[in-house]
Amino acid sequence: MAATEPLLGESELRHRWQPQNDPDWDPDLPYGGKVYLARKKKPDPMHVRVAEAVVIILTLSFAFYAYFYFDHLHFRVTHAYAWMGFPQAQHQVGQRYLNGKGVEKHGGKAMEWFKKAADQGHPHAKYNLAIGHLKGYKTPLKPGEAHELIAHAAANGVKEAHRVLNEVCSRGGCKD
Repeated sequence: MAATEPLLGESELRHRWQPQNDPDWDPDLPYGGKVYLARKKKPDPMHVRVAEAVVIILTLSFAFYAYFYFDHLHFRVTHAYAWMGFPQAQHQVGQRYLNGKGVEKHGGKAMEWFKKAADQGHPHAKYNLAIGHLKGYKTPLKPGEAHELIAHAAANGVKEAHRVLNEVCSRGGCKD
């Protein structure tokens, strides 16, 4: 059987290594002269440079678009959220179609988006849908439903709905 060397502890290893035995050791240098110089980095390949240039150009193009066409960009982002079913976004898209901000005016599409938001309980959308119906926009409302929508909006804090409820609906203007 061969004799094995006993395992040495950390303190014994420190004592065993001696820098005087190392030919590269120089006590006058910091760290004994064991400092390695950094290697020169190779330049990036051409496809990496092209990709970086494309990213920079796209970023600058988007910044230009966002600055000069903010309303259009805002409409597109809001429209995406509206398609996902967020009632606030649906109401906002209806407002933008109604006022033509960032998109062409289109009362019929505005009423469609107000209807989608109103079906989810959005009080301002209910108010806008009812007012659109009273102003003659094509809406899927039945006779008398406009009064219910305005009453719901008034009950949920829409200030304009209180005025319409008191001034228009009290005189029978919301019956059709």
